[in-house]
Amino acid sequence: MPSEVPKTMRAVLMREPGGPDVLETGEVDTPAPRPHEVLVRVTAAGVNGPDLVQRRGHYPPPPGASSLLGLEVSGEVVATGADVTAWTAGDRVTALTNGGGYAEYVAIDAGHCLPIPQGVSEVDAAGLPETYFTVWSNVFHGHEIPEGGNFLVHGGAGGIGSTAVQLGNAFGLNMLTTVPDAEAAAFVTGLGAARAINFNDEDFVEITRDAGGADIILDIIGGPYVERNIKAARHDARLIQLAFNAGAKVELNLMPIMLKRLSYTGSTLRSRPDAFKTTIAHELSERVWPLFAENRLRPVTHAVLPIEKAREAHELMESGEHFGKIILTT
Repeated sequence: MPSEVPKTMRAVLMREPGGPDVLETGEVDTPAPRPHEVLVRVTAAGVNGPDLVQRRGHYPPPPGASSLLGLEVSGEVVATGADVTAWTAGDRVTALTNGGGYAEYVAIDAGHCLPIPQGVSEVDAAGLPETYFTVWSNVFHGHEIPEGGNFLVHGGAGGIGSTAVQLGNAFGLNMLTTVPDAEAAAFVTGLGAARAINFNDEDFVEITRDAGGADIILDIIGGPYVERNIKAARHDARLIQLAFNAGAKVELNLMPIMLKRLSYTGSTLRSRPDAFKTTIAHELSERVWPLFAENRLRPVTHAVLPIEKAREAHELMESGEHFGKIILTT
């Protein structure tokens, strides 16, 4: 590694699995990039739902990945592996990681890096990769998008939701999304949602069916929403499950899936092959990143906290009282 890169670095550590209070800042060895990797000096790191699950002890990193939290960063390339040709020292990037983002330095597969989008600050850019890789790979990659089709997104004010609302709107979908209150409703309509459904006093099934039914449904809730999503879907719809915040075990009548010819899928991003993530990075670079320069997409950052306040960041994330992304800076 270059001489200016220290042998040790600050990072957020977990004393043990548990609540936000198990997080603390400490010193660890600085990673060295493998032949296909770049070493990035981290400017900022995004906080995501899977970070919380890993902190609780239920989302172990894949083999060979850093055990530190953090699935997305922005920063400066300071060293490159022997096989890397796309990036050089001094490049500013935002990147998807397999872990290790809550630190001053992180080694990242070079194929999972993207340039900072035009018009986006380096700090805000840290909150883009995880949600954009996730939404693009599940909703758009390999699929025809019905022009003017109905896209129902649950939790539209969160990180995944705010990304899905913007992307769906940018690609010609009619966006419906569930929210908890009027403030969140105003937020998501500002992002391009045609209809914000207050789940506390409105029935998203009834409203979606009145609109003709959903062609695509993106859900992070699970539990009782699974059966209700099937009712809200029109024939030949796709139902995409990204999390089960209300539970993964449900009793379900599967007959409507057959009768409506529904496709019900789900995925986790971290375990996908590196080559797949590289493919998604190329598609984002070509088809999505230019939309930031056209002001058709924008980063949505709720709060920026120093890395020493990772505990507070996780507490805020778990409270659900945030719109968009929470960012940690080094």
